[in-house]
Order: sequence, then C-alpha cells, then structure tokens
Amino acid sequence: MSLANVFTIAGSGMSAQSIRLNATSSNIANAETVSSSIDETYRARYPVFAHALDEAGQEGSLFDEQPSEVGAGVRVMGVVESQQELEARYDPNHPMANDEGYVYYPNVNVVEQMADMISASRSFQTNVDVLNTAKTMMQKVLTLGQ
Repeated sequence: MSLANVFTIAGSGMSAQSIRLNATSSNIANAETVSSSIDETYRARYPVFAHALDEAGQEGSLFDEQPSEVGAGVRVMGVVESQQELEARYDPNHPMANDEGYVYYPNVNVVEQMADMISASRSFQTNVDVLNTAKTMMQKVLTLGQ
C-alpha cells in the first residue's frame, strides 16, 4: 500500500462520518415531532458501514501469515431505521391525538444521539489529522534530496 492510498482511505472515512453526522442531526431535529399514527411517526435512522477492499489484488501486510485483501477505506451500505418501540402518550387534548387520545413520539434518545454526534465529530477530526500527517510526510520525502 502506497502513501497515496492514505488520502483515499481517510477521505472515505471523512465522507462516512459526514453521513453519520447528518443522520444524527436529523434524529435530534425530529426527536420531539408528534404523530397520530405509528406508521407516520419519525423513526431514528442509523448509517451502516462496511470496510471497502482494494480491488487491485495487492497483498496484505508482511506480518500476515497469508496474504489478504487490503483495505481501501469505508463505504456506507445504507441508512436503516430503528426498530425500537415508539413512545405512545395518552394526551386527548393534543391536536394530533388519534381517536383513542394517543400521540406517538419518535424512538430517539437525545443523550445517545449527542454522544454519537461527538463520536462522529472526533472520528472526522482524526481522519483530517491523518490527511495532514500524510501530506507532511510526502512533503518531507520531496525535500530529502535537497
């Protein structure tokens, strides 16, 4: 794996964390939305990640017992909705209450979402640091011959 692949890998990590941040912010923004039907109620959304493998057929690390596929970053497989139960509150005076007097709130835990947002932000920053370090290393390599 060349040093140039680091840019691709870190870039894919930044892209994945951006999607994670967008999903988390959407969850927080809709945490208090109300609906009169279970089917119409917002459900928390989470991105699903998978590691992307290099298609070039390169060998793995020298320390591997058997050559393996080389990682080429992260890819987003999709965004899934949480299957946790929605919160039903009995509030017959609410304008969105159904015939039985219930309103439904999303299955979004704001504390969990804030922790996820901090984690995604720090992961994004780590990928930025990797890019900056790789850039500095490449610049140092170019100045070795001077």
